[in-house]
Amino acid sequence: MMDAIAGTAAFGLTGAFITPYALTMKATTQQIGYLASMPNFMNMLVSLLAPMISERAGSRKALIVPTVFFQAIMFLPMLLIPYIFHTNQVWWLITFCSLSTIAGGLSSSPWSSMMADLLPSELRGRYFGMRNRITSIIGLLSSFAAAGLLQLFTGNTMMAFTIVFAGATFGRLISTYGLSQMTEPHPVLPRDTPRESIPKIAGELFSTNIGRFILFAVFLNFAQNIDAPFFSVYMLRELKISYINYQIINAMMAVISIFVVAWWGRRADKAGNLKVLHITALMIPFISMLWLVNSSVVWLCAIQVYAGFAWAGFNLCVGLFLWDAAPQENRTRFVAFFGAMNALAITMGALIGGNLSPHLFKISGSYFLSLFLIAGIVKLLVVLGLFRRISEVREVPAEKTTELLFGGLRPAALANWRRNLRHHKPHR
Repeated sequence: MMDAIAGTAAFGLTGAFITPYALTMKATTQQIGYLASMPNFMNMLVSLLAPMISERAGSRKALIVPTVFFQAIMFLPMLLIPYIFHTNQVWWLITFCSLSTIAGGLSSSPWSSMMADLLPSELRGRYFGMRNRITSIIGLLSSFAAAGLLQLFTGNTMMAFTIVFAGATFGRLISTYGLSQMTEPHPVLPRDTPRESIPKIAGELFSTNIGRFILFAVFLNFAQNIDAPFFSVYMLRELKISYINYQIINAMMAVISIFVVAWWGRRADKAGNLKVLHITALMIPFISMLWLVNSSVVWLCAIQVYAGFAWAGFNLCVGLFLWDAAPQENRTRFVAFFGAMNALAITMGALIGGNLSPHLFKISGSYFLSLFLIAGIVKLLVVLGLFRRISEVREVPAEKTTELLFGGLRPAALANWRRNLRHHKPHR
């Protein structure tokens, strides 16, 4: 939880403001596309190496801690760009963001594997629902702090960004300390445990349930990133929205997530992750399309409320379903492969969006609205075409959508877990 809180504070300070930071350096639309895509391309390349590195080290934690520390240090050169580099500033920002993302790619799959071993499967939804609620609050507060600094230093945005990135460095260092204090669950699988190779996992994408799930999630992520990096550009450059209104709009998604993510987690524990994914995946394509209706701050806030409700459940259950579906001896490799394919999807989606958007027809005088419409249609086609071939991997009761959304929940999983604790010593 220390890692979650401090790490979220770090990325809450910077996450929504990397694009505005680039815009102060006179970044073009194409460069914004590269800023969103290139770090994730590098992430794809290194994610596939993480399982082998952690297996050779004999410990997942031995890889997680130093890579997260490096990620913390990478905020410092981002901070110094305006003071040191007087040309090609955007490209230096892309470079340092890529290095930070590489570190994140190396730590992500070992961390997921370790957390999956620490948590009993019947409580993962509740735990991460609670955890995500806390991190949503922290992320919201820290992002408002960043927006307030930018508004306060309107005439000196470089000073504001200096404070923001310094705070992010401090937060990620505390996060590193929290990770260093965690106990890796034992016994760890022996080194000679048979494991599937990454090429074999890739070759079974169309023939296995987990493979079809990865395909669905990756293609939806690709479609999502055709337009996702450009909402900020549309608001700041075309609508001329102030930093405070920009942050209020972004914050609505976090606010609604605070209230619904634990709610989704309880429902995922009861009815299965796939049921929640089915409901939320059908909602996601319409988020992009709603941007065409109106450009008022109130309407954009309403869109973010809808988006927060859908994405809170979807993001929670994507990871939980992957943990359930992946065999324990190969979980790190499946998570790494999934992360690499997602990084490739983000890269391709952002590159296509950034290079396609200036050549599109205009809707209400903006080619960004055309991009949002196209991305929404692609998302809908992905959901309708790929989701139906995925099956739930846990034994869960049949649950109607109306009962899941509006019915009561029996705390059966919690009661069973507490009963088991009386007979078995829990993990540290």
